[in-house]
Amino acid sequence: MATHGSATVREIPHGNRTTRTATIINALKQRAQEVLNDKSIDPQSRAVIRYALETNDPWLAELVRRADAGETVIDTAGGVEITVTDEEKIAALVELICRAGDEAGTKSAALLVLMSTLENATHPKALANLAKHPSLYSLR
Repeated sequence: MATHGSATVREIPHGNRTTRTATIINALKQRAQEVLNDKSIDPQSRAVIRYALETNDPWLAELVRRADAGETVIDTAGGVEITVTDEEKIAALVELICRAGDEAGTKSAALLVLMSTLENATHPKALANLAKHPSLYSLR
């Protein structure tokens, strides 16, 4: 095959340039990773942020902003009521996970918070029994 000496390779300007959107997303993911490594932020909030980061959740920016501001990551506006006791928190999370509706992201986040709550509890087996047997809530 013959080659043509007059043909030149065209350079694509800014071919390796990162778009502004990609730069913002990368910065957000980096900040979210810093929040995950910050042990001063409660484990439940870090679990929710970890899930949001792994699933590319559109709420990741808001969750990271709340964590940076020292606010509760999940509050009544987010669907989970943060209460005084672990028992009440377990009840609220179980209700959120088991309620009817197609809210996979919310239910998954609530499950991660539930797991984190059980993991960090002083009596995890007792709390796990509360989660398995919601009828025990009415005994109180």
